[in-house]
Amino acid sequence: MVDDEPSIIDAVATSLRYEGFEVDEAMSGRRALAMAQERTPDLVVLDIMLPDINGLEVTRRLRADGIRVPVLFLTARDSLDDKLAGLTVGGDDYVTKPFALAELVARVQAILRRTGRAEDDDHLLRFADLEMDEDAHEVRRSGTWST
Repeated sequence: MVDDEPSIIDAVATSLRYEGFEVDEAMSGRRALAMAQERTPDLVVLDIMLPDINGLEVTRRLRADGIRVPVLFLTARDSLDDKLAGLTVGGDDYVTKPFALAELVARVQAILRRTGRAEDDDHLLRFADLEMDEDAHEVRRSGTWST
């Protein structure tokens, strides 16, 4: 998650963590590039307007360095030209501020599925001999399902 607004980072990172994602945070383009060099992320949520290197240039540099990580732009820049620039430079999606957290999470999940980076999730919560299917709202104990 790369944004220069702490409140945006906090809201997005908290929502993604709640959904089970591991989230690293950066408040500048330079820091985001350094972090991506250290450990390639599965996806980058990236603001365009950053204090040092803008998000478009961050994406260009990632691509030039051979880092083919999916990029979801999250920005206040909402003109058609801005959107086209973001998608043309290598962005996989483009969301404008203000935004709904639920939509952003759904777009992250869709990108990860589309790029084959999503973890297999059978939607089962397990503890000892208990299993709960979140989607079906069913519980199984020792292999026996009940609703």
